Amino acid sequence: MKSRAQMLIRSLTVYIAILGATASLGHAQQNASPEWKAVEDALGRKGSMQPGDVYKFSMPRSDLKVTVAGTPIKAGLALGSWLAFKRMGNDAVVMGDLVLSEWEVEPVMAKLQQEGVEQTAVHNHLLNETPRIMYMHVAGHGDPVKLASALKDALALTKTPSGSPAPPAAQQQSLGFDTARVDQALGYQGKNNNGIYQFSVPRAEKINDMGTEVPPSMGTATAINFQPTGGGKAAITGDFVLIGSEVNPVIRALRDNGIQVTAVHSHMLTEEPRLFFMHFWANDDAVKLAKGLRAAIDKTNSAKPKQ
Repeated sequence: MKSRAQMLIRSLTVYIAILGATASLGHAQQNASPEWKAVEDALGRKGSMQPGDVYKFSMPRSDLKVTVAGTPIKAGLALGSWLAFKRMGNDAVVMGDLVLSEWEVEPVMAKLQQEGVEQTAVHNHLLNETPRIMYMHVAGHGDPVKLASALKDALALTKTPSGSPAPPAAQQQSLGFDTARVDQALGYQGKNNNGIYQFSVPRAEKINDMGTEVPPSMGTATAINFQPTGGGKAAITGDFVLIGSEVNPVIRALRDNGIQVTAVHSHMLTEEPRLFFMHFWANDDAVKLAKGLRAAIDKTNSAKPKQ
């Protein structure tokens, strides 16, 4: 009897191990698509598949030590370079935003122009930051491996950390403010990403550029980030994605709620409908700021949160 029980346990153990190995293999195959593996190799970084058939690379500038109005900010709040690729027939389009020090702008621009990757904007996102930080938005269309190789050459002229960011810790650190109340006030569900509480609010209409639809994961969703600063407070920044008629109503809504507008500008060149990106900053009670941000979102054609 004991022998039969032992045999049954061994069989179950083997079966479970096979299932686990199969699941792991399936996961590895899902993350190692040959078309994107070649792009990863060319860029020298690991990416991940995002909604909308987008393959995205995150490159936080953890090397930069930046303060805004005296507040030290984390890379995840406002210092995250990224590149997003999407297949378009036999080719691909790439869009992204490179976070650069002032002295990195010219060599990066020269290299990208030489390699055929275009700049669609160069500007600030913040005010009163030390040291001064610039943001270069890029776009390209063609062979994805060649695009990735060109972008790698440009990134090599910066101090952007090589490799991929470390995976998030299994247990996220406490944020020091009531995230449930922030969610309720804002009307959307946020997520804790390595100590930064993040929201992504897509627009209701479709956005098109370079002959293809540009999904929210390629930078067309309103981004809102909260970094805890103690005592239930948070520093907030990000950008609202707006059509022209929404710009001034959103400015008024933000200012009425004590949120500073730090920049209004374009990120793309040929998108439809025409979009404007509004960056903002405040450091105050997190729930209070969430209510102010909600007042601004209500002035936009944003998609309703999923129930």
